[in-house]
Amino acid sequence: MPKNKSAMGTVSFVTMGCAKNEVDSDHMGDRLLRAGYGLVDDPESADVVIVNTCSFIQAATEESIEAILDVAGYPSIASGAAHLVVAGCMPARYGDDLAAELPEAGAFVPCADETTIVDVVDGLLGVERVPGSDFAFELVGGSERVSSYVKISDGCDRFCAYCTIPHIRGRYHSFSLEDITAEIERVAAQGAREIVLIAQDTGRWGTDFEQPSTLAELVAHVAEAYPQLWFRIMYIQPEGVTDELIAAVASHDNVCDYFDIPFQHANEAILKSMNRRGSAETHLELLDKIRQAIPDATLRTTLIAGYPGETDEEFEQLKDFVEQADLDYIGVFPYSREEGTRAYGLEGQVDEDEKLARAQEIRDLADAVCAPRMAARIGQEVDVLVCGVEEDGQLFGRAMCQAPDVDGVTYVDGGKPGDVVRVRLEDSLMYELEGTVLS
Repeated sequence: MPKNKSAMGTVSFVTMGCAKNEVDSDHMGDRLLRAGYGLVDDPESADVVIVNTCSFIQAATEESIEAILDVAGYPSIASGAAHLVVAGCMPARYGDDLAAELPEAGAFVPCADETTIVDVVDGLLGVERVPGSDFAFELVGGSERVSSYVKISDGCDRFCAYCTIPHIRGRYHSFSLEDITAEIERVAAQGAREIVLIAQDTGRWGTDFEQPSTLAELVAHVAEAYPQLWFRIMYIQPEGVTDELIAAVASHDNVCDYFDIPFQHANEAILKSMNRRGSAETHLELLDKIRQAIPDATLRTTLIAGYPGETDEEFEQLKDFVEQADLDYIGVFPYSREEGTRAYGLEGQVDEDEKLARAQEIRDLADAVCAPRMAARIGQEVDVLVCGVEEDGQLFGRAMCQAPDVDGVTYVDGGKPGDVVRVRLEDSLMYELEGTVLS
């Protein structure tokens, strides 16, 4: 996100939760910049601090509350010299109840109202504008991110029994191809070399248009329109991994052969209780189909342990699936009981300690399965996008098999951030790789 200072006032963001919130913060920041505000990294020095909250599960809500209270304790906020805004999922989920619980906040901006952020900040700082005037301030500086997230839709219609997203984000709606390409051009102009396409349900993109389209068509279009960029797709529900999509990924060299498919469980009865489809058998069939078309595809999933009613036998089936699927990356979460979801009232709630123990058991098993798959890449020659420099001067980047924020990195001995270098992989440590740049 560009940073600058302004006589009108400065704003700083504290962003919690997932990459989709990062995108929302970026968009709000862009609106504020265009309205003449400055953005600063240090929230304690800002005139307005916006905490963009996550409330997907209780743990995320608690982390967001901790961040809000931390900001509320800044001398500038406590004295009234600066202002606190709470944005994102918490205001969307808890509505008016939140204002009574957090009197320290000067304003609350739910997800659906984030386009009004300039009006909110104007109101807090007493800025008056000519009615109907357009924002025409030039952006100052440039993004330091070589990889940027681009949302292709928002909301969700799945209503999985454990999930609060449809209540927070609303019903599913695809963003237009024109809006997506405009966003790609915006972040590419700021230095992005990799575009990560994200949504709550990327595989459904385009199905709600008057003239329906598909994620495969979107991927093919952007890959061909921007051959200088890498593209990566995240959060594809199993039903969204179509033959057409697999073919689109396979036929474009600048689309990462990377499939992030949240299976959530492997037992058919548990999946049905979750209001999801599938079984261990259908999951394995899908993974086999991808590997048949793209033998070196990178495969990631997320799993939930300790879902209500999960028996010892069903948990063992989940463990068996982890061993059989031979995935590259697995994110594991203990089931979180969330008020307002169907699963909240289900019988057979698993004891909290048991949920944590089961999740850790799956994590340990996943490490035993996945780490050797990373080690098997030693000796390969791959392209690496150089992303940054650590405090000790060590350059690091990511190969196409490594997604930002959730996977490991590749340490390299040459290049500069934004470069794509050819690297021979020499070593691995769990999910991290190390390589030598080829001259």
